[in-house]
Amino acid sequence: MEDPRLTLIYTEALRSLQVQLGHFESLHARGGTLIFAASFASSLLGGQAMTNGISAWDWLALSLLVGIGSLAVVILWPSYDVHFRFDVGELLGKYVDGARPASVADMHRDLALQLKTYMERNGRLIRRTRTSLQLAFILLLLEILAWLLSIASS
Repeated sequence: MEDPRLTLIYTEALRSLQVQLGHFESLHARGGTLIFAASFASSLLGGQAMTNGISAWDWLALSLLVGIGSLAVVILWPSYDVHFRFDVGELLGKYVDGARPASVADMHRDLALQLKTYMERNGRLIRRTRTSLQLAFILLLLEILAWLLSIASS
């Protein structure tokens, strides 16, 4: 007998994982935007700031640019430890081709628990990526400020 509660729980767990995938893709897209913004700010402001030589503000801005680049690598580094789908062969072996095929209710229960595990593992990576992105944007603001102070002091 099908239990509609298990179907609902499985559906919500699957939806949550899809939302998590959207967040993950969004963070990667923002990482690409970060690279563009940092390179644009450095080329526009850095060229003007270093016309009279390299000052302490210029060194600070360049150091911040290196920091942004390092964080961009952390943000965009491909991770193969994320899970957003099931292995079809594993599902067939466990639920269909086994000695005792599982009911749909049992499948929904097991898969919902597996989705929860996936969300927890993915959550750690997403939090690390989000924190790196936030820190990189703060460094970008500081880099722009350093370039502007360099221009103002020359």
